[in-house]
This record gives sequence, structure tokens and C-alpha cells, in this order.
Amino acid sequence: MTVGVVGLGLIGGSFARAYSEHGDYRVLAYDINQNTMNCAYDMNIIDGELNQKSIPECDLILVALYPEASVKYIKENAPYFTSKTLVIDCCGVKQFVCDACFPIAKEYGFTFVGGHPMAGRHFSGLEYSTKTMYNGASMVLVPEDLSDEETIEKAKKLLSPIHFGKFTICDAKRHDAMIAFTSQMAHVVSNAYVKSPTAKNHDGFSAGSYKDLTRVAWLNETMWTELFLENRDCLIEELDYFIKSLTEYKVAMENKDAITLKQLLADGKKCKEDIDGIN
Repeated sequence: MTVGVVGLGLIGGSFARAYSEHGDYRVLAYDINQNTMNCAYDMNIIDGELNQKSIPECDLILVALYPEASVKYIKENAPYFTSKTLVIDCCGVKQFVCDACFPIAKEYGFTFVGGHPMAGRHFSGLEYSTKTMYNGASMVLVPEDLSDEETIEKAKKLLSPIHFGKFTICDAKRHDAMIAFTSQMAHVVSNAYVKSPTAKNHDGFSAGSYKDLTRVAWLNETMWTELFLENRDCLIEELDYFIKSLTEYKVAMENKDAITLKQLLADGKKCKEDIDGIN
């Protein structure tokens, strides 16, 4: 089997590392930065360059670029993908990418499936990639047809060396709505929270709560701007709900309304218990 990896940052680099450990796979890669390619060769995690000549050799191509760059790459290289090639992107939004790439795949006769590996690390770049980053994680797959079991099973088989813990199959709309809540909201809230002038004096007064809430405030602003804007409708809907909820707490405190405040806190506690338990 031959797998191609486009983009050797944290996401693509971790895929390349994992496949390079598997003796049945040959790994070809492309990165716009030649120094990154040289490092990948030095680390023995790629076997060659992914280019227009070698693309037809691939059984699987994983596109680990930003959304707009992913669509651009797939569009430009569509004539070189063969009917046996499965192309999976790794972007954090799916509607934008899938709306563009499903028609391209149909026109050129290859198979495209939207993908989103639910794993990551605080820092980006090949140097922070690991061969075990996806072990036990969920991989979201967005096929054009949710009833296309043949394509779904093919994707699972080709991704088996990565050791994902589960596969979540859904359409692009549901993916983007869920990711707005589980990921994008966390980054917005964390990034906004740490802007308080009080944060500069937190040393000696902070513990786990502060660290938990500010962990993802440090982010890649270029990537997250693109992701937020491409999923703005879902994200704004979550922000509206969150702002409404925060306002209820604020009004209760302004009115010294202990009964309402206690009920709001109890309601939130109950939601957490119902969703995740008490751990």
C-alpha cells in the first residue's frame, strides 16, 4: 500500500510517522517547505516525494492543510488521482471542504471523504508530531453518501494502522455544528477570558481551574481565523446561547438574587452530570 501525505505539520507529520512504522505501507509526502521535507527524510518517516508523477501510485492521500489550501490542492491535482485513490482531508470544518470536493471527485472519477482526526497537541509543526498521537482517538468521516458502506469500510481499512479508537460517521452539517460547540467555542472563550487585565497578576492565586480554562488561549491565529469564519453560522449560534446564559448569571448577581443564582449553578451542575458524569 502507498499513502500520500500533503502537509507535514503536526497532523500530517503524525500520520506519516504512524504509517512509516507499518511495514506494509510506503509513505510519500509533500510540504511547501523544503526544510520540512528534508527533516522528514532525515527522520526516516517518508520514502519519497508526493508529486504529479507519484500521485497515481497512492491508495490513500491525506490532505493535512488549512481548508482553503486543501480545496486548492485537491482541485489542482484532481487530474492525477486515479479511480483507486481515496482522498481524505483532515480539516476542522467539513461543509466548506466537502461542498467543494465532492463535485471535483465526481468529475475526475476518484473518491473523496471528508475527515477530521479528533486529536492534537498544544504546539504545531513536524517536530511536535508523534506516531501515537491518534491512538484511541476518534476519526470523523464524512462520505458523500452516508449509506455508502463500501467507501466507509475502505476508509476504515486504509486508516487501520493509525489505531483510532472509533470512527464517527456523519454529514458535514452535523460535524460543523458539533465542532462549533466542542472545539471552536472552547478556543474563543479561552482566548477572550485571558484578556482580562487581572490575568497579568494571577501568579500565586491560580491552580487547575485557571490552567484548564486558558490552555487553548495560546493558538494559531491564522488557522483559527479561517476555521471560525468558515463555520461562522454554527459558531455564532453557540456564542449567542453562551452570551445569553452568562447574562442570566450576571443579572442574578446584580440583583443579589441568591435563589436564581443558586438555581443557575445547580442547572449547570446537573447538565455536567447528565452529559459526562461527575469526574
